[in-house]
Amino acid sequence: MSLSKTASADGTTLTIQIRGKFDFNLVQSFRQAYAEIGDKTAKVVIDLRETDYMDSSALGMLLNMKKTLGTSVDAIHISNCQPQLKKILQISRFDKKFDID
Repeated sequence: MSLSKTASADGTTLTIQIRGKFDFNLVQSFRQAYAEIGDKTAKVVIDLRETDYMDSSALGMLLNMKKTLGTSVDAIHISNCQPQLKKILQISRFDKKFDID
């Protein structure tokens, strides 16, 4: 389980990629990944391409991030969801709060 972050060359997009389990063990590193977001950053992408598990604490972390960033970013996009993760997000109605694919 690991987390990495990258910024686009122009600084407008921050991508946070999660590998393995997205659970309580990532609370601190997930928070730190977006804590010092730049003024130019308009979009945050949570890449779940290599994520095989998420629990309720992951849902809480996503909500906290949305609340913390507020209007400082235009969009928060959850991308590359495995089918089972997409189902969890839809059941939890996260598709109403985030762009999910």
